[in-house]
Amino acid sequence: MIRRRFPWLSYLLVGTGAVLTVVPFADMLMTSFKGPDEAGTLPYRFLPKAFDLSNYRAAIHQLDLPVLFRNSVVATAMITGSVLLTSSLAGYALAKLRFPGRDFVFRLVLSTMMFPPFLFFIPHFLILVHWPLAGGNDLLGRGGAGLTVSIVALAVPFLVSSFGIFLTRQFMVSIPDEVLEAARIDGAGEFAVWWRIVVPQTKPVLVTLGLLTFVDAWNEYIWALLVSTANPAVMTLPVGIQFLQDYVDPTRSLPIVMAGLVLSVLPVLVLFLMLQKYYIRGVMLSGLK
Repeated sequence: MIRRRFPWLSYLLVGTGAVLTVVPFADMLMTSFKGPDEAGTLPYRFLPKAFDLSNYRAAIHQLDLPVLFRNSVVATAMITGSVLLTSSLAGYALAKLRFPGRDFVFRLVLSTMMFPPFLFFIPHFLILVHWPLAGGNDLLGRGGAGLTVSIVALAVPFLVSSFGIFLTRQFMVSIPDEVLEAARIDGAGEFAVWWRIVVPQTKPVLVTLGLLTFVDAWNEYIWALLVSTANPAVMTLPVGIQFLQDYVDPTRSLPIVMAGLVLSVLPVLVLFLMLQKYYIRGVMLSGLK
């Protein structure tokens, strides 16, 4: 009723939300081009006096950007790939396979979503420290640093996502059982049914899950900071950008940090623009569900 009588109200709300979302990113971009005497001064200037790339050069030099970028890419790729694989396989098993205790397992998966991830960071770290035959450890996990000195440590706590299993399972339930049975009658095994029939039909959902996982893994800070204290060589971009404030001249830190943030945001922005049609379709399908 309200939308029919005041159609402009919807556009006003959407426009206001868009402005509130875009302005901080625009301010970050403009600040990355400002000189040391412009940032944090009054009266505030949104646009820089001159678009100077020196802040980007300083950020790349101070951050050792190739190493941090490599660590972030490797860790994010491992996490995203593992989440997509395990979520789609577990979702298929919980949605279309019949076995004793299936509903109990699904409820158990849902119950893990009630706990915040950082609650398990210390147990995860201790497990990695005492990982057998890794990082100088013996068979009993003693004598070395375990997997904490490896880049694998950045990904281990996030390789399986209960939310991803729940999301894919809910979509796979709607796939007609008759289609899967026809494939089995034609001689297809369960892996072939999953790969050739189920995965193509859940592609928009998997892309949506992949994007959400990619963003979370790329921006992960607390666990990456904990691991990088054991081995600074596996430091990621978010941790490196935070450290910029400690190693850069305080009068220049804000524009250089903003330049580092822009460089960190670019991969996420490019990936979203490439996959946005699948993401939007996945969100729409989730709304229909």
